Amino acid sequence: MTSPADVNHTFTDAELDELAAWGTVESHREGELLIVDGTMAPDCIVTLSGEVHIFANSDAGPKRVGWMERGQFAGDLSVLTGQRHLSRVEMGIEGAILRIPHARFQQLIAANSHYSDIFVRIFAARREFSNRRGFAAVIVIGSARDRSVYALRDLLAKHGVAHRWFDPADGPVAAHLLAERGIDDAQLPVAILGAADVLVQPTPEQLAAGLGLDLLPDGATADVIVVGSGPGGLAAAVYAASEGLTVIAIDSLAPGGQAGTSSKIENYLGFPTGISGNELARRATVQAQKFGARLVAPVRASAIERDADAYCLSLADGRRLRSRAVVIASGAQYQRLPIDGIEAYEGRGIFYGATPMEAQLCSDAEVTVVGAGNSAGQGAIYLASFAKKVHVIFRRASLRETMSEYLVKRLEEHPNIAIIPSTDVTALHGAEGLEGLTYRCRETGSEGHCDCRFLFLFIGARPNTGWLPKEMVCDERGFVKTGTDIAPLELVRAGWSLDRMPSRYETSWPRIYAVGDVRKGSVKRVASSVGEGSVVVSDIHAALAEISSAAS
Repeated sequence: MTSPADVNHTFTDAELDELAAWGTVESHREGELLIVDGTMAPDCIVTLSGEVHIFANSDAGPKRVGWMERGQFAGDLSVLTGQRHLSRVEMGIEGAILRIPHARFQQLIAANSHYSDIFVRIFAARREFSNRRGFAAVIVIGSARDRSVYALRDLLAKHGVAHRWFDPADGPVAAHLLAERGIDDAQLPVAILGAADVLVQPTPEQLAAGLGLDLLPDGATADVIVVGSGPGGLAAAVYAASEGLTVIAIDSLAPGGQAGTSSKIENYLGFPTGISGNELARRATVQAQKFGARLVAPVRASAIERDADAYCLSLADGRRLRSRAVVIASGAQYQRLPIDGIEAYEGRGIFYGATPMEAQLCSDAEVTVVGAGNSAGQGAIYLASFAKKVHVIFRRASLRETMSEYLVKRLEEHPNIAIIPSTDVTALHGAEGLEGLTYRCRETGSEGHCDCRFLFLFIGARPNTGWLPKEMVCDERGFVKTGTDIAPLELVRAGWSLDRMPSRYETSWPRIYAVGDVRKGSVKRVASSVGEGSVVVSDIHAALAEISSAAS
């Protein structure tokens, strides 16, 4: 648990002298502005004398949230990533500061592990502290039954951006905030970004742009492009960037993938008390950014094509990226129930992950979880701490066929969980949102009804490979074939032109690799995806050396 003492650090005089080489010393009077609320790519501010004060806008108005004395530095992860800085930094007591420009700060982080460790640790701790305290400069206002509100909050939560949410039906705070800004109910939902901007009915992409989560220019190039930022993609980004390759990693929503929706992963090596998928993804994201990888979301890959000795990746918004190697880590997604009209309930009662945001919505209510894998078990146990009752419905006769034993035992022993095997959900009910469902036993044909307003689906998985070219070899279910899984005739048909055979994670296109859940034959576990994402980097190095040698 992060405490106030963990979110600060005081440099020694000797360290301040070393840091001076990376910036410029400035003198300021009390009240002078150092960083404007809403600044993109903010500078790093280190206090040399006097005091530096930090102010943030909240639902209660501007508030001083901290101050920095000699040897202490202002800022959060936006100083590292270049994203939007949502607080105002000013000189609280007359004195001097060291200003390290953003570009120089990134060079410092790459060049000096001592200072890198300090800055990254403190910035990450500040982000965690803000989330735990519930303090946030981002405010979302809109109805709990509005799916666009859920989409905005889901984006913020998955990116680790602390925010407050107000439903106008729950009290006067929302009305007060709207009146202050001249906004009426017909314009909802809105997102208030600090003191700088109000976004009216924004899409997740517009909100991401407003926060600086997508700063990738058209025509950007890198040694490696990673498509997908689940465990496999994040591992590939971390290891590739740490070994000197330039990396762009993209994701259609946010880092974490399916694992990011897991409330608690207890069998991942090194975390004996478990870790949430979202927290694991956030740590890996910071780690990748520390080494210089550019992580961008939400953006969606739409096509890939050969471009001489490189590849051109097209995005759905029309941008085109170029790289010498590509790692496909686009994963797989849970499938919908085969029920007509199910789309109308998504974000309005139907969810595909159990995180604190969903748990907040279904407090003291009846919920249903459909699925028999580990994700379903983890989700049910987590939700049972908030919900009045959790019904776990699955098609198989026993959970032990597909779920880890430790999870099965916890489900069986939990007083708030009802296990319903050999059963299908057959109908959904509700006008404005989900209000109940009907289920049928496969063995007896008998039907039952549950008045639950929340349904969590963890059923099956289909690979996110619809954007890949038809020439790339996949199996009958759409999972990408790699290495020895590709038959020689399939290689010929795909246009393989090298004297060697594909390496272990290489696809039927040279220097394009597939790791994690998207790959045929992968083990659907976080640890195995991380292993594949890290190991593939050595194959990339060898392949890049191969084309460099051929060119010379």
